[in-house]
Amino acid sequence: MSFGNTFKALSDPTRREILVLLKNGPLSAGEIVEQFHMTGATVSHHLSVLKQAGLIDDEKQGKYIYYTLNTSVVDDILNWILDLKGERYEK
Repeated sequence: MSFGNTFKALSDPTRREILVLLKNGPLSAGEIVEQFHMTGATVSHHLSVLKQAGLIDDEKQGKYIYYTLNTSVVDDILNWILDLKGERYEK
């Protein structure tokens, strides 16, 4: 199992903050951009990295794209880490 893209995505504080925002439910790209002092293009790049890592999903609704947290990748990482410790995590 390769976690390279996931760990790269998680290494950035902005991307981690986006994940924290999404834990409360779906947000549009515009709603996410409003939370940061950076351009929409920069936030879009961060969203793209998170999506490539499988940490978020997107769904177009009308003219907006909504992003949601995908916890299955997090579950996989937790299982891997706990397996290293000789434990097992099951959600």
